[in-house]
Amino acid sequence: MNRDGNFRYLALVCVVASLGGLLFGFDTAVISGTVGMVESQFGLSKLALGWFTSSALVGCIVGALVAGGLGDKYGRRPVLLGAAILFFLSALGSTVPPSFTVLFSVRIIGGIGVGIASVMSPLYISEFSPPQIRGRLVALYQLSIVTGILLAYFSNWMLQHYSMHHMEMSAGNGFLYKVLVGEVWRSMFGMEMVPALLLMFLLLFVPESPRWLIQAGRRDHGKLILEKISGNKVAGEEFKEILRSLDEEQGRVRELFRPGLRTALLVAVGLSVFGQLTGINAVIYYGPEILKQAGIQFGNALQFQTILGMINLVFTLLALSLIDKLGRRPLLIGGMAMVVIALLMAGLLFVTDNPDGMLIVIVLGVYIACIAFSICAVIWVLTPEIFPNRVRGRAMSIAAFSNWGTNTMAAYLFPWYVASFGMHVGFFTFGAICLVATLFFWKYVPETKGKSLEQIEQLFRPIS
Repeated sequence: MNRDGNFRYLALVCVVASLGGLLFGFDTAVISGTVGMVESQFGLSKLALGWFTSSALVGCIVGALVAGGLGDKYGRRPVLLGAAILFFLSALGSTVPPSFTVLFSVRIIGGIGVGIASVMSPLYISEFSPPQIRGRLVALYQLSIVTGILLAYFSNWMLQHYSMHHMEMSAGNGFLYKVLVGEVWRSMFGMEMVPALLLMFLLLFVPESPRWLIQAGRRDHGKLILEKISGNKVAGEEFKEILRSLDEEQGRVRELFRPGLRTALLVAVGLSVFGQLTGINAVIYYGPEILKQAGIQFGNALQFQTILGMINLVFTLLALSLIDKLGRRPLLIGGMAMVVIALLMAGLLFVTDNPDGMLIVIVLGVYIACIAFSICAVIWVLTPEIFPNRVRGRAMSIAAFSNWGTNTMAAYLFPWYVASFGMHVGFFTFGAICLVATLFFWKYVPETKGKSLEQIEQLFRPIS
């Protein structure tokens, strides 16, 4: 196959796999438009509201824990397909729940799908990608996440707009009226069924990861896919590197705690934990509530949050175009330093009793731009890069477990924390954490641009 044909084939595989990120983003962001309505309808306390917001995240922890083992045993593609099915079932169940208990339960099911996708999608793309463009291809996953976030914001805004304009309809007792107008939060959740079905369909047309096939003993099949991507000469060299790497590995979890890979695990867990303590998910989950505290009405808050989602998308595209040119470290460290400044500015604005709503929107826009350009773009590229083939799935599960565990804690505690101490204290706390994170990344994160997965493995080998 000629060079253009190879790239089209590779791009198709990576775009399909990255749709797991679109569902990830949609599922985590769609809740922002429903929080106030669900709180009011079911009479939730602030801690109960935190449980509702973090319900999917509980499932994410479970999904992340099991994804690596399932992916290593059954392959990346079938596990991703299972995640898409869970997304669909959760979206359907969230549209028609008769009680808060049922809603809480089906959100957990969707969270399991998110947790699985957060492990499998970037890992799958990474194992397909040539070193010189791997950063951009794996960053497609982050691009899909922010696209999903933007689609959720836009969908929420449009459905809320539709609901407000049809609230006075006389025929208000039917199921469609209930879902689209009377309890519009149901249709906000239900919209996720569309991308879930798309992912389920497209996964039927892409192959398994070549590295997983080689590891599983299906070497001829894996080599054939490598040749289709890179051509015979490059594929032959990659094939030999993969075999050599597999011969040197035991493929067990305890290997991750030995000198060398222990540092890789520290980096992955550090990226995951700090990534969730930057405050980004508080803005995603509770954005309209934050803007309401700044004096912006709910309908306008949804509109402004859609604008923040567009900023997120634009700066993710910018990071995607530069990550293989500038490298991972400059984006990560430089961007995080700017995030610290933006968070401190947001905290100062909320110190006053009557904060300027538009100024807060601008500062949050700068914050979103910086975080999209830095850790949000780098984390899903760097994490699957730094582990050897036979332990990559399990290592990704540990990193994703750290990610979702921290996310769950932050989402659960945020409403109570800012209600008890003030929104300004919340932003100051995130700023202090991000300062520590910047210093951690400067000390421990290596540069991996342009290196094969097997060459990156050598960066973490202990010096004898």
